[in-house]
This record gives sequence, C-alpha cells and structure tokens, in this order.
Amino acid sequence: MASNQENTNINSCAGGARVTRLAKKRSMEAIGSQYQPANKKRAVLGDLSNNVVAQKTAKGVSKKVVKKDVNTHKIVDEVSDPQMCETYVEDIYDYLRNMEMEVKKRPLADYIEKVQKDVTVTMRGVLVDWLVEVSEEYNLLPESLYLTISYIDRYLSLNVLNRQRLQLLGVSSMLIASKYEEISPPNSEDFCYITDNTYTKQEVVKMEAEVLKTLKFEMGNPTVKTFLGRFSRIAQEDYDTPIAQLEFLSNYLAELSLLEYSCIKFLPSMIAASVTFLARFTLKPKSHPWNAALEQLSGYKPSDLKECVEILHDLQSSRRAGNLVAIREKYKQHKFKCVSVLSSASVIPSYFFDDIKR
Repeated sequence: MASNQENTNINSCAGGARVTRLAKKRSMEAIGSQYQPANKKRAVLGDLSNNVVAQKTAKGVSKKVVKKDVNTHKIVDEVSDPQMCETYVEDIYDYLRNMEMEVKKRPLADYIEKVQKDVTVTMRGVLVDWLVEVSEEYNLLPESLYLTISYIDRYLSLNVLNRQRLQLLGVSSMLIASKYEEISPPNSEDFCYITDNTYTKQEVVKMEAEVLKTLKFEMGNPTVKTFLGRFSRIAQEDYDTPIAQLEFLSNYLAELSLLEYSCIKFLPSMIAASVTFLARFTLKPKSHPWNAALEQLSGYKPSDLKECVEILHDLQSSRRAGNLVAIREKYKQHKFKCVSVLSSASVIPSYFFDDIKR
C-alpha cells in the first residue's frame, strides 16, 4: 500500500495525466504556429525490414522472400531494394546485440531498492503511464517513448531523486528523446505546459542538462522497438493472421513491458522475442508460438523466454499494473485494431517452453 505522501505524489501525477486529455487544443491555441506535430515519420532501423518492405511490396516495387542458406543454415532475407541492407543486416543486428549488453547502456535491475530512498515502484509505474499519454498528446514516435523510459531508469540507477522531482525527470527525459528522434520535437515550454506549469522552463532545462551529464551524452541505445520489427516480420511467415493485427498486438505488449519494473533486468532483444512469442500464442493458442526460424533469428530458445513471457502474460491479463490504463486505452482505438481487448488463454502450456528438437 502506498503511504499518504506517496498517494499525494501519485495523485499529483495523475492530475497531470488529466491535463493531457484536454491539453492539445489549448496547447495549440497558446503556442500557435511555433509547434506543429510532424505528420511525416521517419523509418528507423528496427522497422526497415518490416513496415517499409510491406509498403514497397504493396506498390509492386520489391518483394520479400525469406529462406535458409543451404551452406550456412542461416535465415537469409532476400529483398531487391538495397535500402533494406540485406547484404549486412546480420552484422547490424550483431552490433546491436552487443551494444544492448554494454553496462553504460543498462540501468540497474534493482535501483529502487539499492539507490532510491524516496521513489517507489508504484511511482515509477504511474510516471510511465502518464508519459504514454504525453507521447500521444504530442504525436511522438514510439522510439521517443522507449528512449525516454530508458533515460529515466538509467538516471535513477545513478542518482537519488526526491519524489517531487520525478515528473520533472520524466518530461526532461522526453524532451531529450524527442530531440534525438523527432523531426519537429516539442520544445521545453510544451513540456512545462503539459505538467500544468508545475515546473518552470529553467527547471526543465536544468534537469535536461543533469540527465545528459549523468548519462555522459550516451543517448543512443537499442530498445525493444529496435528488435521487434524484424522479429515480427519473421513471426508472420507461417501465420495467416492479418499483418497489422500481429504488429499492433506486438507493439501493445511491448509498451506494456515499460510499466513493469521487473522487466528492467531483461535485455531489449529478450523482451522483443518474448513479445513475439506471446503475440503468436494470443492469436493461435493451440499452435506452438516458437519455431526454428525465430530461434535462429533472435538467438533465444523457448526456455530462455519463460520468465519474461509469464510477466508479459500477467501484464496482458491485468494481473500486473491493472490500474495503469493509458496503454490499454491507447490500443483500444480502431486505428490499432483494438488489440488491447484481445485476451489470451489464462495459462500458457508448460511444454511450449520446452526447447525445440532438431
């Protein structure tokens, strides 16, 4: 149970969440033409082998083919478009897998117990839930949201923070992530406004500088989203489910992982693989959700994913973080095929986690 002080802080943050629901119209009126949300979205590495290929195939420009190299027995992507980097995609993902394991890119798995004295797991969850609404309000890329949470966890792994400054850390981290990822990022005044002017521009800018210095300007790192696009594409190969449904469901489950403090200990690639496993299980509960191609591509066996998949399954079933609804409401929208209303079987058969026999 949260203390009275904790409840006060949570209610304050929740009040900020309520601001977001009406903020867009007022924000645009107040700011005018200084900020216009960008409609054009850049393709990022994690999406190249998925969304861009699908778009080009629909236009008849290129066709995606996946097969196994008879000499190396590796999964090979054959795409006629050179933008898909098929020649060195394996090297790129090897590089990303190595980068995600670098200590400087990783938060402490138990920083709330070992470092923080005033910030709790509950407060972190409320902050993440609110930041999801903020990212929706300003139409930010998913990559900006993932990086924001990464910066918060990394900062809190190294610095003791008073609970009154937790929301300030959140908006300052999102400001940095937006500058890193967005074509037209919101400015510091936007993030002051979204907190109902709880913080001044000077405070946001000062915290921004603190975060940058603490993280030594190491702002680029692989996230769950980086790996998810490639895993999802392979996951669709033997499914007759509409591509959009599996994609949106995977994105939904991946964002739910941001709420859960215990997911910090897992590498982004493992969460992405676990998301793919659970998404396939949700849509086809009687079919084995893993196969040799996914194991080859991800580097994870079913037994490796068991703990992470079960945590994600609890999140999907609202057994964890059930009171945090921003992501669930977001993916109830028709533009996301209402995937958050999909439910999976209450128990995942244990034999699905047995390693695949070759």
